[in-house]
Amino acid sequence: MLRQALLFASRSGGARRIVETAPFTGDVVRRFVAGETVEDATRVTGDLTAEGLLVTLDVLGEGTEDGRRVEANADRYVALLERLGESALGARAEVSVKLSAIGLSLGEQLGERLALENARRICGAARSASTTVTLDMEEHTAVDATLRIVHELRRDFPDVGAVIQAYLRRAEEHCAELAYEGSRVRLCKGAYAAPEAVAFTDKEEIDKSYVRCMKVLMAGKGYPMLATHDPRLIDIGGALAVLNERDADTFEYQMLYGIRSAEQRRLAGKGAQVRVYVAYGRDWYEYFMRRLAERPANLKLFARSIVGRA
Repeated sequence: MLRQALLFASRSGGARRIVETAPFTGDVVRRFVAGETVEDATRVTGDLTAEGLLVTLDVLGEGTEDGRRVEANADRYVALLERLGESALGARAEVSVKLSAIGLSLGEQLGERLALENARRICGAARSASTTVTLDMEEHTAVDATLRIVHELRRDFPDVGAVIQAYLRRAEEHCAELAYEGSRVRLCKGAYAAPEAVAFTDKEEIDKSYVRCMKVLMAGKGYPMLATHDPRLIDIGGALAVLNERDADTFEYQMLYGIRSAEQRRLAGKGAQVRVYVAYGRDWYEYFMRRLAERPANLKLFARSIVGRA
């Protein structure tokens, strides 16, 4: 119930105004969001990569329905990638793109065409910076369009990453379709509200789906990216790597910036590839609310910060 309430609040204008104007919100947001500028993003990226971690960068701005803002978001990605190239960080950092930030929210046909055009431009900039792009998965209603764009982009940019959300009932099917050689696939649990007809709502069922999907990806020929903070799922992922005779450089773990940082460094210290998902920008509200919905501990952190400062 709490998770659903927070996900609903992530789309509520009233809740947004309350959270954004709360006097102590900024302290907690800074735990999960690297900052507002490209300089903030490259500074954090440099710090993380210096510790042996990999990075994927998200320019916040999802759900954009204004054409000028859509183009501005795409320009921000290009500028970020140019900065990564200039800083020689491309070998250790890629970018994650939400298609709703670069056009997908502008209508069924126009939106998909514009998102593909902007994603293609971003992929070109990523290639120039010696790195790549992963297309984030968003609402369940955007799954088919996102996968179509993934497949179209891979004609020219075969290293474009896809994301599958384990809470969706078709997740295992999608993993099987994507577990081919050279295919980069991030597996996450999912952080959006969805009807029971298309998604599992029980935590245990979501975890079981995650394990089934992980088995498919780890046994396949692609490059799995296991996005989870759950210690049990991380252990299962490691066991599946051994079972399928995977070397450490044939898959990776992914975790969010600001969550389980010590575990990120522990895994990297043992030789695992660990990528940190780093979001930055001014449009942090929806991203922040989903982080609270994902883990009760995050909400407790927010509450303790407010009470402590009060």
